[in-house]
Amino acid sequence: MARQEKKKDVVIVGLGWTGAIAGIELAQDGLEIVALERGPDQSTVPNFKYPNQIDELKYGVRLKMMQKLSQQTVTVRRNEDETARPYRKLGSFLPGNGVGGAGTHWNGLNWRPMPEELKLKSYVIENWGEDIIAEDMTIGDYPVSYDELEPYFMQFEKVAGISGYAGNLNGEIREGGNPFEGWRSEDFPMPPLPRTWDSQKFHDACIASGYHPFPAPAGIASTAYVNPYGMQMGPCNFCGFCERYGCYQYSKSSPQTTILDALKRKPNFSYRTHCEVLRVEMAEDGKTATGVTYFDEEAQEEVFQPADLVILSSYQLNNVHLMLVSGIGEPYDPATGKGVTGKNYAYQMNGGISMFFEDDNFNPFVGHGANGTCIDDFAINQIDFGEEGFIGGAYWRSGTFNGQPIRNMPLPKGTPAWGAGWKEGIGRWYGHAMSIGSHGSNLAYANNYLDLDPNYTDRHGRPLMRMTFDWHDNDLRMNQFMKSKMEPLAKSMNPDIMQVGFKGPGAHYDVRPYQTTHNTGGHIMSETPQEGVVNRYCQAWDKHNVFVMGAGNFVQNTQYNPTGLLGGLAYWTVQAIRTQYLPNPRPLV
Repeated sequence: MARQEKKKDVVIVGLGWTGAIAGIELAQDGLEIVALERGPDQSTVPNFKYPNQIDELKYGVRLKMMQKLSQQTVTVRRNEDETARPYRKLGSFLPGNGVGGAGTHWNGLNWRPMPEELKLKSYVIENWGEDIIAEDMTIGDYPVSYDELEPYFMQFEKVAGISGYAGNLNGEIREGGNPFEGWRSEDFPMPPLPRTWDSQKFHDACIASGYHPFPAPAGIASTAYVNPYGMQMGPCNFCGFCERYGCYQYSKSSPQTTILDALKRKPNFSYRTHCEVLRVEMAEDGKTATGVTYFDEEAQEEVFQPADLVILSSYQLNNVHLMLVSGIGEPYDPATGKGVTGKNYAYQMNGGISMFFEDDNFNPFVGHGANGTCIDDFAINQIDFGEEGFIGGAYWRSGTFNGQPIRNMPLPKGTPAWGAGWKEGIGRWYGHAMSIGSHGSNLAYANNYLDLDPNYTDRHGRPLMRMTFDWHDNDLRMNQFMKSKMEPLAKSMNPDIMQVGFKGPGAHYDVRPYQTTHNTGGHIMSETPQEGVVNRYCQAWDKHNVFVMGAGNFVQNTQYNPTGLLGGLAYWTVQAIRTQYLPNPRPLV
């Protein structure tokens, strides 16, 4: 029988970005809150101390900060004719493990979606008609608009400490910023960081080609900064250890740097680590949750944590799995199109070009995760979908992220993989390579979804979650369009060697190489309970005291990294909880 804890007003499942936001905002209202985190505690001091943290083998290769697949994983297949097999070695995506979640080890790229992306189905129909939408494509509109979310994007950017330069300030288009972005009520909290040599070369080539380059919006401090919670950030020193690492310098936007130390000082907030939530428990009528049951790793026992309000804020894949095993929302059935939980799983469609210059030394050890110059000239709102034959878009970026010798040793094709020839190649080309990356949207389809696997269970006896996912022709055509536009730009830079890497027609998803940790969908927002799992306030349609945060709310994936939308929605949701739900607990409409 499970041990029972004292009842709390709020239980938060997962203490990453969204869990930390929910915790600090609701703690300010005097609620008694407990957060449950499956992994270990992680703080800048002592966990990220220099030089221990910049251990490439431990963190960059052996992935010390990531989810342990022996503890929780998914099974993967590309279509229903295949038998799904467990994801046994981290590759394609890297969910975090521990306090701070994936917000601890991310690169820091922080984008807002375009207004058109939040109303994608309507945008497409109004401009090209419904016939352009493929029969198996399940794109939709978010039940909330860019204008409604703009104050909350701004709030998150101030808390996270984002560096950049606004291209659309209250409707005024400013040279040097992104002219195609949605309007901003204020400029970025900090100015942009300086360019490295490769991003300068890319910037100059874009200007010569008539494009509109701008600095990447970065969750990396360019100067000293104090956020609204009184948390201090220090300017980045371009150490090149962002992705897969915690920041020892208090420079990278993360829950540790920007929220958690302030949250931990709240007397009405507590958190427990090494506590894996197994299911959300329901009242007899099934209409509300009574709390959660979790497994206490230290005590080796199940514990029931009663609460009036349950907030699911773990990683997207884990949120969906928890909802499926807890009976939140009707499971999605691709054969009938009915059901909602697990629907519209999406990922990201990327490509790029590597270039080698014998006479240019790029000093790749000087960089940071969100470094670079970008263009949005091929964004969703800049492409004629009817003429080009696809729906979607991408931004491009070039800049040095790290020069770590194990993970970042680009060499021309044909260089031996070991021995004297390999050493000769490194001596000739290390520091002489740069790249341009295309980061594109991935739309929603009827046969890309998440459900419970009939064959595999986890250590607690729960079915593993099954991922059915493959690339579709629409997204591959978009990727080839980006290739056709990027090649002339790269050639104009006169590299000695150029290597092109874009997925082509007929390509299939491969779970082995790293691509992005941008898993989205599965508990999508919707206007009605028949279309999605949560309403416009991220409240579960069928369990009114359950609110669900994170990228699982995305109706389809945008062309951008997800954190900006994820953070804005979190602040939007907690505002609805405190002003609408808590005074009168009920389904919000």
